[in-house]
Amino acid sequence: MAENSADTVSPLVVKVGGSLAETGRMPAALSLIAAARVPVVVVPGGGPFADSIRALQPTMKFGEALAHRLAMLAMHQMAELIVVQNDRFTVVQSLSEISDAVRDGKVPVWAPLRMIAGDAAVPAGWSATSDTLAARLAELLGAPLVLLKSVDVEEVASLDDLAARGVVDPVMPSIVARGSLSWSIFGPSDDARFCALLAGEGER
Repeated sequence: MAENSADTVSPLVVKVGGSLAETGRMPAALSLIAAARVPVVVVPGGGPFADSIRALQPTMKFGEALAHRLAMLAMHQMAELIVVQNDRFTVVQSLSEISDAVRDGKVPVWAPLRMIAGDAAVPAGWSATSDTLAARLAELLGAPLVLLKSVDVEEVASLDDLAARGVVDPVMPSIVARGSLSWSIFGPSDDARFCALLAGEGER
């Protein structure tokens, strides 16, 4: 990577699954994040924008590398939708921009293409979704990782088990293990616990 994370702050990395937009949970989740009292950086899922790329790939016949780039652009599209929900959100594309935004009291929403396009740690294909990208950002920042999902997950479940069940992608567990990352998943029933975390009352 071209940048060094050593001089950046370590906000809580919160991946907001694109499926939350389809289930109607996203506005409430974003309201909670916008009111956070701890530093947060949002990693958006690709949601319906990424789904359209999957649908186009068989007919347009483009490869996995291009699909990966387009999926990251889908995350950028979702980031643009998120930032219009609250003035505290701002799109960022680098570690220095994340640091600057947090210092200014903003909530950075990460568009990953600029940083991740040449990152050998992230496979260029559908096996590495926004889950993996969120884990990679948490690794670079030395930060805790939270994933907001549309399904509730038992607290005792391992990442390998969740990957086998399709709750997270198959690449994410290896990045979490390599970086010894602290991680948690919050489903629809976990808003109170998530709110406490954002208020600085939960364990990071």
